[in-house]
Amino acid sequence: MPNEVDSYKIGTIRVSITENDKNNKLTVDCNDDNFHSAFTISRYEYENYKRHMNQRIKNAYNQQYNED
Repeated sequence: MPNEVDSYKIGTIRVSITENDKNNKLTVDCNDDNFHSAFTISRYEYENYKRHMNQRIKNAYNQQYNED
């Protein structure tokens, strides 16, 4: 089982960040019980662009609801 690096919520979106098998990569898993998304980022991106990443996650989920 991958080691969890961080977990938190952005509103109703649960975000879990775990280590990836690939060198220096992390998997970001997002879920709000209606939509699920997962993507891979570098540790550098996580450490230096976390706020930007969180804004993109929030915008993507908002867009999902606007399209439905």
